[in-house]
Amino acid sequence: MTHSWLVAPDGQVLQENYYCPSEGESVAAPVVITAGMAAQALRQVDLPASVLEVQPPGGRTLVNFETNFYTGAEEFERTVRLLGQRVDLRIRPALFEWRFGDGTTSRTSEPGAPYPDLQVTHSYLRKGAVAAAVDTTYEADFRVNGGPWAPVAGTVTIPGVAVGLDVVTATPTLTGYR
Repeated sequence: MTHSWLVAPDGQVLQENYYCPSEGESVAAPVVITAGMAAQALRQVDLPASVLEVQPPGGRTLVNFETNFYTGAEEFERTVRLLGQRVDLRIRPALFEWRFGDGTTSRTSEPGAPYPDLQVTHSYLRKGAVAAAVDTTYEADFRVNGGPWAPVAGTVTIPGVAVGLDVVTATPTLTGYR
């Protein structure tokens, strides 16, 4: 007897069949999970949006000042069921697109770093309110039932939540002079 079922990414059984082949009839080969099927599963996994960190903190920066941007991003794993098979996804951030809110962007393969490392910086040329964000593109590998890892076909980009930032000018003031 052959028992087959189709399971949705949320674990719900969508279809279930039992089949008993006649004598001399062969049973179909097991279903193969492809890189494209794994890509579809990756698109259905709840991938986190990166949280943008800005330095200096407090939602303010200066015109013509190197403002520092970074985010925390680490590899993680998720397990889904596809066509009755256990599929492990090893997911990692591969690309970060920094949107600085003034019409300029930058792409890096690194998540930036807090001060003093300053890997992703931007100087604003005008004062005003901006909304900066970082979009994260994830890539993944998959394996079926604990087998060897293989690359998932394609990537998934998750847009980041914008962080408000006031860009202000500073006027130097001489103090303590007589």
